[in-house]
Amino acid sequence: MTDERKDKSRQRAVPSGRIARFGTFGRLVGGVAGGMMAEGARRIASGDSLSARDLILTPGNVQRMTDRLSHLRGAAMKMGQMISLDSGDFLPPELAKILATLRDQANFMPARQLDGVLKSEWGPDWRKQFRWFNPRPIAAASIGQVHKALTRDGEELAIKVQYPGIADSIDSDVDNVMTLLKVSGFAPPELEIDALLAEAKKQLHEEADYHREGAQMEMYRERLSETPGFIVPKLHKELTRDRILAMSFEEGSEIEELENETDERRDEVFARLIRLVARELFEFGVMQTDPNFANFRYRKGSGDIVLLDFGACRNVDPDVGNAYRRLLDAGLKGDKDGVREETIAAGFMLPIVAEKHRERVDKMIDIVVNEMREDAPFDFGDRSFVPLLREEGWAIAQDKDTWAFPPVETLFVQRKVSGTALLGARLKAKVNIRRITEEVLENTDPLPAKAA
Repeated sequence: MTDERKDKSRQRAVPSGRIARFGTFGRLVGGVAGGMMAEGARRIASGDSLSARDLILTPGNVQRMTDRLSHLRGAAMKMGQMISLDSGDFLPPELAKILATLRDQANFMPARQLDGVLKSEWGPDWRKQFRWFNPRPIAAASIGQVHKALTRDGEELAIKVQYPGIADSIDSDVDNVMTLLKVSGFAPPELEIDALLAEAKKQLHEEADYHREGAQMEMYRERLSETPGFIVPKLHKELTRDRILAMSFEEGSEIEELENETDERRDEVFARLIRLVARELFEFGVMQTDPNFANFRYRKGSGDIVLLDFGACRNVDPDVGNAYRRLLDAGLKGDKDGVREETIAAGFMLPIVAEKHRERVDKMIDIVVNEMREDAPFDFGDRSFVPLLREEGWAIAQDKDTWAFPPVETLFVQRKVSGTALLGARLKAKVNIRRITEEVLENTDPLPAKAA
């Protein structure tokens, strides 16, 4: 298929009105329900057992969910991307396929809808500001799509354009996606998730605020101005609007290109990313909490990492940052009792878990502490310990008395940590985690407590 035909196949107008988006969700639920009924009838006729999860994850329903959520974009698609990055080792393969598609591919606006957004933000003569503006996006994601342009002054820019109606649809989209997950059995009804949903909505509203994202980008650019190896785009304030974020275009290839580099180059670059995550947590007090691989670009010649997408930046709760500090300090010392105590104190684990499942908890702590204390490169590509952790964690999870969400702020930090580890696994990087952790902890002080 030619590039032009591929473009046309991916051009789909974003449903911008509440009624239109609700109708799309309605068609999705209706189609899924129909698929469940058909699959249920087939299984009954065959004498097979039934479960909601098996019924919903038929090949037809997988395609329906992927297609509709890609069409909606916005919070619907963002929720799928968030779940995908967090849970890749634990999801059924069918659901993982849906979410991977949402993470890696997206439809984009037809030219007429794009022109409508640009006219509303820049005025009817917006083209006069550019020598050229490429209508074909170089990237398309959940909240907006990115175009390359050249100003009259010869400045090459990346222009992020927000999909129409996305900001207004966030709350209802999140509620609708969670309803779908509950129906399919992926959101256990026993858990109280109101706080999590409220925070998810808050973050998505922040990501849709392009003025806020521009300020965060400037902050990171300043913070890393004297740190070699990182490139942060420069904000173009004059062209930035409520639904348009303009910045310098920074050349770079996919971060996965590091797989083709020498072991030495790959490990050095990834070590730099690990050190950045540690500095965000313990020095900056601010963290970009979306570790989507597309948010990192790689420059082969210089080895620089281009950092993109600062909409998911959020302040690190000092209690959370300092809890991680104490936890890591105990782990580096081999103080396994201290690790258990700090895990509970930080809210990562309920006391009842350690009481009822002490042997399993201690086994998991042994695995993690032994890995982190090695004064040698940690092989991210060797995930042999993950099934061991999953086996113990799954056994504990069967006890509904121990179910609880950790503090919401902890979830966002852990998402970044876990997502970075997944990138390391993809690259098969080997990095001395102990040395980096000790260095950053030694050169930083505990975060100041929140004002009362």
